[in-house]
Amino acid sequence: MTSKFLAAAVAAFCVTTALPAWADVKIGILNDQSGVYADYGGKTSIEAAKMAVEDFGGTVLGGKIEIVAADHQNKPDVAVNIARKWYDTDGVDMITELTTSSVALAVQELTKEKKKVNIVVGAASSALTGASCSPYGFHWAFDTHALAVGTGGAMVKAGGDSWYFLTVDYAFGHALEKDTTDIVKASGGKVLGAVRIPLNTSDYSSFLLQAQGSKAKVVGLANAGADTINSIKQAAEFGIVTGGQKLAALLLTASEVHGLGLKAAQGTVLTESFYWDLNDKTRAFGERFYKRTGRMPSMIQAGTYSATLSYLKAVKAAGTKDSDAVVKKLKELPVDDAFTTGGKVQANGRMVADLFLFEVKKPEESKRPWDYYKLLAKVPGNTAYPTAQESGCPFTK
Repeated sequence: MTSKFLAAAVAAFCVTTALPAWADVKIGILNDQSGVYADYGGKTSIEAAKMAVEDFGGTVLGGKIEIVAADHQNKPDVAVNIARKWYDTDGVDMITELTTSSVALAVQELTKEKKKVNIVVGAASSALTGASCSPYGFHWAFDTHALAVGTGGAMVKAGGDSWYFLTVDYAFGHALEKDTTDIVKASGGKVLGAVRIPLNTSDYSSFLLQAQGSKAKVVGLANAGADTINSIKQAAEFGIVTGGQKLAALLLTASEVHGLGLKAAQGTVLTESFYWDLNDKTRAFGERFYKRTGRMPSMIQAGTYSATLSYLKAVKAAGTKDSDAVVKKLKELPVDDAFTTGGKVQANGRMVADLFLFEVKKPEESKRPWDYYKLLAKVPGNTAYPTAQESGCPFTK
């Protein structure tokens, strides 16, 4: 009797201790929810992740899927502390969104140390899958190289062959300026100058005067979120466009266009990897998102949906939430969802999909709320992004 009891106890113990390997999957949304990028991604990205969980079915490998979220305040130290607690004590398996390049780079380094998975959506620096790549790091939706190819290349081809940059002064702005400069020069254009501007600046007057004085044909806005909104509004007050110069918003989404209004944003050329009114699939996703949030999704929210859904598909395909097994599946599986069709993940973690060049409509051209863009061209993914071998990622050379 004793031996039978012991055998039963051991069996019960094994079942109990095996559960964590098949237990709940926890995904963290870490982004700016109160600062300069609060509308750019913010709390609506959390809703996008929840939509992905619901569409997946709410469970994976017999365990429930949980979404947790936090505001990193655009501070790398704050973000790393949150991520460390999530990984070490809260059981978070994957972190995504990660708006702000300095934050994303810092969290990706921690993620590599912890051998967890991160999928960056809201940050732009191409270094994330280049010089600072990680075997556990992925980059969805867009990056500074793709934006430079889309908007920068198109503007030069259209005659905008001299540039002056207004650049937000941290990793993202520096990367966007550099990548666009490289494309402008490779296309036969030249850069006449640039000015570095602190994050969350409210007064752009002196910087815009410098841009006007340069006589550059294109004023490139290497910023995002509320910084882009403020610079475009004040550029209109200074007569930048009416004076003959063009504004190139190098990272502008539908969220910022909504904040600006068509009167201020009209004529601006931009690149996004998603637009809610692009096709039947994007429209269906957009309408669902609108019912939940009262606004249409940009490429940040739609990209967060896709990143979350792709991670869950990889966990299911791997049959485990072990990071190495999930990473392998993320790089094998195609990305086909409401965000994109025919996406593929390179060895350096860069998800490659088509982007689109848009022009913001004039007020009289808009037929309904959130009808903001005219499609100018498709930018093929294999044109927008370098290969893994060309990216500068050390472990793919």
